[in-house]
Amino acid sequence: MDITEYSHCLISNYATPPVAFDRGEGARIWDVEGNEYLDFSSGIAVTCLGHSHPKWVSAVQKQAAKLVHCTNLFAIPEQARLAERLTRKAGAGRMLFCNSGAEANEALIKLARLYGCNKAGGKEGKIIKIVSAEGDFHGRTYGAMSATSGSKIRSGFAPLAPGFAFAKFNELASFEGLLDEDTAAVLIEPIQGEGGVRETTDDVLRGIRQLCDERGILLMLDEVQCGMARTGRFFSYESAGITPDAIALAKGLGGGFPIGAIWVRESHADLFKPGSHGTTFGGSPLACAAAHAVLDVIEEEKLMEKVAVRGASFKIELETVAAKRPDLVKEVRGRGYLLAMSMKVPCGEIVTALRMRGLIAVPAGGDSVRILPPLNANEGEIAEALEIIDKTLSTFTALTKP
Repeated sequence: MDITEYSHCLISNYATPPVAFDRGEGARIWDVEGNEYLDFSSGIAVTCLGHSHPKWVSAVQKQAAKLVHCTNLFAIPEQARLAERLTRKAGAGRMLFCNSGAEANEALIKLARLYGCNKAGGKEGKIIKIVSAEGDFHGRTYGAMSATSGSKIRSGFAPLAPGFAFAKFNELASFEGLLDEDTAAVLIEPIQGEGGVRETTDDVLRGIRQLCDERGILLMLDEVQCGMARTGRFFSYESAGITPDAIALAKGLGGGFPIGAIWVRESHADLFKPGSHGTTFGGSPLACAAAHAVLDVIEEEKLMEKVAVRGASFKIELETVAAKRPDLVKEVRGRGYLLAMSMKVPCGEIVTALRMRGLIAVPAGGDSVRILPPLNANEGEIAEALEIIDKTLSTFTALTKP
């Protein structure tokens, strides 16, 4: 395939891609020319079981032959069963299904507006405020983009939706200063993905939870990238010992098939009424079959436990490799299989150099190389990735002129 054909038939909202992939198996992926790569991008945390996991493929094939789609005007038994499984992990509450992380965050924004309107005695038209964090990324739909602080995402789309404010990342006092009588919710990523794999500390998460409790404000967590066992816990916020009021999920939930969801704490689940929200494709029988297969494999193969152990070891070894090139690497960040190297050179150049040696990673936050192995990546594949990273860093010469 001639990659330049992209410019003739596709809108240029993406840069021209450097390679076209043809097939994948486990943690491996092959391009159309037959070159093999170790895929430690996982489609940006989507293919959490790797490519074409036999159990996932079987479940999707079986459901596709039975019933692919059914409108939500009728009951979808597998959707109800999936909701029950997810609420067992999140706590007493209810689920709403959609198709993506951006849609899940849009639903959270609508939840916050409903809550704020209810809190104001049912008055509509008043600007309801939602506080997010600088560096968070919540999606590219209009509401989610408005809840995202980065100028790269927002540029060209003003005026944005009103009612959003941004606290300094990881600074509790900054959040406290923005929470006023018009504030309905705080919406943050416990670990920023696109922002460069930066962790909100457990103390700050606990502090925000306390502030929200004291002021009657919802705490809504975007676990689209950091959830689904990627940090060695099902939800990344669990390390702080808190319970949010709502959670957004997507990416790894479907293992490659599009599905998103929100969990809403039972005390707020009735804010959505019939007709207040909807989706044509969300929670389809096929999407739910894919999600059930993901949950089955995570549980049966004990992937959370493996990611917790292997991820900790991987980070230590990655820090050792990075320490050899302090002129290139500032630090290693993250938890489990959500890791990043913060670079002193353009991170895109490192991503390109890694790919040329057979390792797929993705950029983040302008300065970071994001490393997202599938949850079932084994010790041998981790060792192979470390060897490629070591060789790449040890021989790296900037691809662009200063």
